[in-house]
Amino acid sequence: MRFLRHAANAFGVLLFTLMFLVFVVQVVARFFFDKPLAWTDEAAVILYLWAILWGAALVCKDRENVAFDLLYQKAGPQAQRVMAIAACSLIGGLAAWALPESIDYIHFMRREETPVMGLPFNWVYAPFALLLLALVLRYLWRVYRLIGRHWRSYL
Repeated sequence: MRFLRHAANAFGVLLFTLMFLVFVVQVVARFFFDKPLAWTDEAAVILYLWAILWGAALVCKDRENVAFDLLYQKAGPQAQRVMAIAACSLIGGLAAWALPESIDYIHFMRREETPVMGLPFNWVYAPFALLLLALVLRYLWRVYRLIGRHWRSYL
């Protein structure tokens, strides 16, 4: 599992590195050669989208996300358990509900292409399906742990 986490982190770093390099190419082309490149804007946006969705799906942990948890922090362990199960069920359930139609729409977008580089839009938006699937699996796993014997360690 540790290897997979490191691989996911490394791919996220690669995406941000590529985005930064594309940005540097754009700055150099625009300001040093007075020849702006259209593909760099498109590539930077696509790489940014991939990096954000990849990071949200596979890199960020639950506790790293922004949360409004005043009530949760003031509640006792049993109430926290109920709230956590309810939150996981809601988020995971909504992601599961959205996943089939999202995959269908992403598949539908294969016939459209990006304006400059000509990439099929289904490749551009594919990480969104990965994000939804990761949310479903992550919250199913967390509910499973919260229902189990050692649930206090997973609050």
